[in-house]
Amino acid sequence: MMDQRKRSILQAIVDDYISTAEPIGSRTIARKHALGVSPATIRNEMADLELLGYIEQLHTSSGRIPSAKGYRFYVDSLLAPTQISDKEIALIKNWYKAKTRHVAEVFQETAKILSSMTNNISLVLAPQVSKCAFKYLKFLPFDDCRTILVVVTDTGFVENKVIDIPKGTSFNDLQHIAASINKRLAGLSFDKIKIDMLREIQRDIVVDAELFEIAMEILRQALVVEKNERLYLGGTTQLLSQPEFKNIDKVKSFLGMLEEEQLLCDILQTQDNDGVIVTIGGENKYSGIKDCSMVQATYRIDGQVVGTVAVLGPTRMDYGKVMSVLEFMHQHLGEVLKKYKV
Repeated sequence: MMDQRKRSILQAIVDDYISTAEPIGSRTIARKHALGVSPATIRNEMADLELLGYIEQLHTSSGRIPSAKGYRFYVDSLLAPTQISDKEIALIKNWYKAKTRHVAEVFQETAKILSSMTNNISLVLAPQVSKCAFKYLKFLPFDDCRTILVVVTDTGFVENKVIDIPKGTSFNDLQHIAASINKRLAGLSFDKIKIDMLREIQRDIVVDAELFEIAMEILRQALVVEKNERLYLGGTTQLLSQPEFKNIDKVKSFLGMLEEEQLLCDILQTQDNDGVIVTIGGENKYSGIKDCSMVQATYRIDGQVVGTVAVLGPTRMDYGKVMSVLEFMHQHLGEVLKKYKV
């Protein structure tokens, strides 16, 4: 039922509506697109497309706009694969080079890059430490009574915490504890490290039971440094420039949702997939974004999926542009992160 003429007309409607945010009429299509048919023929085809549910009419006298079903067909069947330009790639690489010095800044700047390039809201889900592998811990001098406990993962995350030095424990004792823990645990993912298995470390520490308990407490502190994903947002003010969000109540509701970090993490939910996923309108599992589309992609470090990048905006987003940017991030963000591994 979707012949080539209907496909061409639907593509023209979606492309023009994305560009203008104005309903599209048959005369506009006939004037702007060389389809070789009259406005009357285009009107008949548009009537069929409306009956099929691919476009809809907001008002009796207005033109048509794409429906969620129309956007889905457009993304799946009409949108030609695109790539970002060499100039944009160079811009991204220079941005990272100029503005990032450690891992956390990579995620912050990725959110800014995505929102800047797509003019929509960006979301970057950083890895859970529990999904990373323990690399090492060490102690740094702080003062006579305290030391800095530093925990490093294989993905380059560095967590630190100031802790009290147990009474009667020297800094050399702490170094010995660190060496023993590192020897036993290096390379193990955090979610596989169990306190029971750490009893093996006791043979290395020897000294006495009290010192061993100190070591266990230090390790317990290390293992709870950070268990949750971290979410970085960019471009929330972009909402105000979109005609779909001129309604103040809608904006307030949407901004309120963006403050619910756990909700957003649940919406993203890192999946072990390759490529870019597009969810449109009611396909989104949270009703608060049923008028929006989300485009997301995972990224990997050493072949393992560790996080998600996404763009959230109105269903009238530039899907080709957004998908090309996220495809680039899907392919290259892991390599960027590896440069900052400790």
